Amino acid sequence: MNYLSNPKLRRAVYAIKHGEVIAYPTEGVWGLGCDPFNAHAVQRILELKQRPVEKGLILIAARAQQFAFLLDKLDPVSRARVLAPQQQATTWLVPHLNLVPSFISGNSRSVAIRISEHPVVRALSLAFEGPIVSTSANPAGLPSAVNAMRVRRYFADKVHIAPGRIGSNSGASRIIDAVSGERYR
Repeated sequence: MNYLSNPKLRRAVYAIKHGEVIAYPTEGVWGLGCDPFNAHAVQRILELKQRPVEKGLILIAARAQQFAFLLDKLDPVSRARVLAPQQQATTWLVPHLNLVPSFISGNSRSVAIRISEHPVVRALSLAFEGPIVSTSANPAGLPSAVNAMRVRRYFADKVHIAPGRIGSNSGASRIIDAVSGERYR
């Protein structure tokens, strides 16, 4: 399916570019997303999720090149870890070197990034021409949304909903520190 031919996907990209929040399917759950460099949009996600800014947020993209500003600064071993094919969706913690806003990195010296194979994520990121925010589509304390109906129950008309279904992962991605190799989730 050519997702860019879908009007709902085009509207979701338009929403990202204009500082709004979208919901979209990822590898294992629905996510909330926006332009990671738009403070107002990120604040809106934090409000919807009732999530403190100190926790930080994940950035997701279609291609490693979209994270070149971070990956090019990694040591060769850490960079190879991030770029190696993975059997399941993997989010990597990489040093942010003050190259991302603090409302994305939170209180951490790292930022969480993921290169996705999910077709909707890839279409959104490629059409937006950069990484987007990816955090589970649920208010704090409630289960992650696994379908668009649950997203609507949680957020009603407060987000634009992209088309598609979640992938075959069971739940959220695993999280690994790219430098130390330590697994956090």
